[in-house]
Amino acid sequence: MKNRTIVIAEIGVNHNGNVTLAKKLIDVAKKSGADFVKFQTFKTENLVCKNTKAAKYQNLNLKKKTSQYNILKKLELTDNDFKTLLKYSKKRKIGFLSSPFDLDSLELLLRLKIFDIKIASGEITHYIFLKKLAKFAKRVFLSTGMSTIEEVSKAINILVKGGMNKKNITILHCHTNYPTEFKEVNLRAMKSIERKFNIDVGYSDHTIGEETAIAAVALGAKVIEKHITLSKKMIGPDHKASMEPSSFIKYVKAIRNTEHLMGSNIKKPTKNELKIRKLVRKSIIAKKPIKKGELFSSSNLICKRPEGGISPIHWDKIIGKKSKKDFKVNQFIRLK
Repeated sequence: MKNRTIVIAEIGVNHNGNVTLAKKLIDVAKKSGADFVKFQTFKTENLVCKNTKAAKYQNLNLKKKTSQYNILKKLELTDNDFKTLLKYSKKRKIGFLSSPFDLDSLELLLRLKIFDIKIASGEITHYIFLKKLAKFAKRVFLSTGMSTIEEVSKAINILVKGGMNKKNITILHCHTNYPTEFKEVNLRAMKSIERKFNIDVGYSDHTIGEETAIAAVALGAKVIEKHITLSKKMIGPDHKASMEPSSFIKYVKAIRNTEHLMGSNIKKPTKNELKIRKLVRKSIIAKKPIKKGELFSSSNLICKRPEGGISPIHWDKIIGKKSKKDFKVNQFIRLK
């Protein structure tokens, strides 16, 4: 389908550090019809200081207060884990993405020949990271949660000056709260980004339900990203704001239905409408018997279904003309 929306199934850290669980989530993404699975690649020691506090939603979801370091260390995958998951994704014939959070992790993805890169919202000001990434990435999806339009502009400039073609950059409007309330979404900002930078846009969705994705696609989102989990009841920072398998299948279906709903910019009847039109459009028809030489008038003509004769739009052109033949009641009027 032309203008097909790319759907990214964000596994993130919902594998809980378990490769078997990660493979099950890849299966869910494939079954749903998503285009990509996405993970998070990080070396905890390179990402966060040990005493950095966890976000409020993370503590709530984990039901205890802890540090970001302690959370992430338990969720960190090894280099071999990523090799395994990349291989499994290829086997399942679904695209593989990851968000690197440090330079070593970026280098790992590049060594694995992963050149489609997702940039997480927290890295939008990470200058040396963006500059290095721009040299090697073929396609970039840049999330913009917590950012201003000026910060988005600077990040795009770094990527383009670093060697990226702007056509290969998609800016994902995003709100970094899990879950995001509808009043915080502000989808018009996505359109503002699109207009200001003449760039492809999408939405990274942390809301509950399907409504935001449907609205974003209707507004022209080229990409939709959504967290998935096997169960919201699992312990972890992101499970509660993620979609379970059955809901995610419906979510992707809603996106595909919206694509069909949007159609093209051309106003014209469809094939089905053309068939129906023959039955419900009207023609100019003899209201009573008309003799050859008689003048057509509102007293001997009427407009009735079906289509097939002269269209009623030409009524004024018919009135006053002389009939060239006899017409029976309900017979299509012909001028020749």
